[in-house]
Amino acid sequence: MNTLHCQISSRRLRRGGIRLFHTAALALLLSLALPARAEERGIKVRVAPVYPEIAKRMRISGVVRVEVTVDPDGKVIDAKAVSGNRALCTAAEDAVRRWRFVPADAQSTVTVDITFTLAQ
Repeated sequence: MNTLHCQISSRRLRRGGIRLFHTAALALLLSLALPARAEERGIKVRVAPVYPEIAKRMRISGVVRVEVTVDPDGKVIDAKAVSGNRALCTAAEDAVRRWRFVPADAQSTVTVDITFTLAQ
């Protein structure tokens, strides 16, 4: 009985090891397929956002975090707000779409924060 128990445990360990290996291999393939992520890509041209009038009237301020996809030439391909007040998100995305980044070897994804503050 003890030998049989050891054989069963050994098989389970091998299956678990194989599953772990397959999971690690899949994770590696997925990471290679995703675009490079570069947080520190230089900005050549920064366009200030237009403060939405409705947000001004409602005294809404804050930070909008925008995830930006940049091509190798530095042109913004896509901009999507990932956090922040919805009243400010569209203005932040529109402004960042007009930014230009320093050229690089490959397409990259950059996260930028756009701060909206009301004049006191």
